Amino acid sequence: MAEKSDQPERISEAEQAVMEALWQRSPLTAQEVCEHVCAERDWSLNTVKTLLSRLVTKQAVATQPDGKRFLYSPRIARSDYLGTESRRLVDRLFGGRAAPLFAHLAQSEALTPDDIAEIEALLKELKS
Repeated sequence: MAEKSDQPERISEAEQAVMEALWQRSPLTAQEVCEHVCAERDWSLNTVKTLLSRLVTKQAVATQPDGKRFLYSPRIARSDYLGTESRRLVDRLFGGRAAPLFAHLAQSEALTPDDIAEIEALLKELKS
C-alpha cells in the first residue's frame, strides 16, 4: 500500500537520533553529528554518514558544501515531524481516533497525575 503523497517518507529510529541532533543545533558536519550520537549508540562516523545520506535522499535534511565537507540542516521542523508521526500512530493503532489512545494510556497507568492535569487543561483550552 503506497503512502499518501502529502506525507514525508518515514524516518527510522536511527535516523531520528540524527535528526534530534540537527534539531538541537544546525548546521552540523557529519563529525559534529557523530559527537552528539556516536558514543551513546556505539556508532561510527561511517554509520552517521550513511544515515545522513538516507535523510538527504528522503528530503528530510539539506546539505551545503563547506570546503571538503558538508554542513547538514533539517528541512523539516521537529513540530511538523511530531505531528505527522502522531497522526500515523493514531491512524494505524486507533482507527484515526485520539480518544482510544488516551483511554489506553490511562488504563495502562502510563499517564501521571501531572499528565492528566495537562491534558485536562489542553481540552479546556480547546473548548473555549
